[in-house]
Amino acid sequence: MELAASTTMTFTITTLPKNEAGVKTLRRLMRMQPEVQKALTALAKRRRQIDNRPTNRAGRIWIDRKRPTQVVKVEIGESFTLRVTPQIMNDIKSVEKYLDAKAA
Repeated sequence: MELAASTTMTFTITTLPKNEAGVKTLRRLMRMQPEVQKALTALAKRRRQIDNRPTNRAGRIWIDRKRPTQVVKVEIGESFTLRVTPQIMNDIKSVEKYLDAKAA
């Protein structure tokens, strides 16, 4: 896989990593997409304004927090498009055996 800085590439998951660190790295890379970032920002705003309800318990403020929403799923066949930067090249190289890369 040829990686060059400042290129936009589309990655497709071909096999799943057997270790949790690889899954976590793929999830982190998938969350870098602009549309996913937009969804996460909208969810954060909703959590701030609506979903996390403060209640009074024993004279103290208690916040009933919603469980975090998983916006991306690490599954075979899932694709994501990223602009490759020098900061994320090592992450991509660590999971490249699970990915199929194409220029976008």
